[in-house]
Amino acid sequence: MTPQHFRVPAGEAEIDVIGLVPGQILSRRLRFPARAQNGRLAADPGRDLAKVAVIERHKGSGRIGLGFVHGFGLKRGAFGASFSHDAHNLVVVGADDGDMALVTNRLIAMSGGVAAACGESLSACLPLPIAGLLSPSGAQEVSTSLAAVEAVLRLLGVGIPRPVVALSFLTLPVVPEARVTDRGMIHVSSGEAALC
Repeated sequence: MTPQHFRVPAGEAEIDVIGLVPGQILSRRLRFPARAQNGRLAADPGRDLAKVAVIERHKGSGRIGLGFVHGFGLKRGAFGASFSHDAHNLVVVGADDGDMALVTNRLIAMSGGVAAACGESLSACLPLPIAGLLSPSGAQEVSTSLAAVEAVLRLLGVGIPRPVVALSFLTLPVVPEARVTDRGMIHVSSGEAALC
């Protein structure tokens, strides 16, 4: 994966955004003015607007759904996981396309798991090499690795509790109000594609 895989062409004056609801798996459908750079839509940490990508990982289709999310507080870097309800595709949230590619490539290299990174100097991961969902390690090692990922996320600005759980539900297309899949962002109640 390269940063180009995460580029979203500029188009509409406003974009649909998934708005996290603290402490819940529900989301809100938000609208934000688009911020374009060189003809592409970019994350905007100043408005707590991160890019989100869902990469299909089971059939080699090459599908990548892209969108935006508000509510993680991510100021820099990226994080992602290979478990995401219901299809368990790769899901990555980032403030930077390069860091999104870095996290995605780390997830692929370790055959799945959870990873957070900001460049090469700041990173942590939890490998889940059994179908990208399970670890052969003991509970203490898994807990320690997950705590290390969450510590990096705090350094990257993420302030919500249990951010990995929130990440895993961004892709569940049956829970209102806005979601993202490997086919793009959708409005759950209408089933319509979101503008991005």
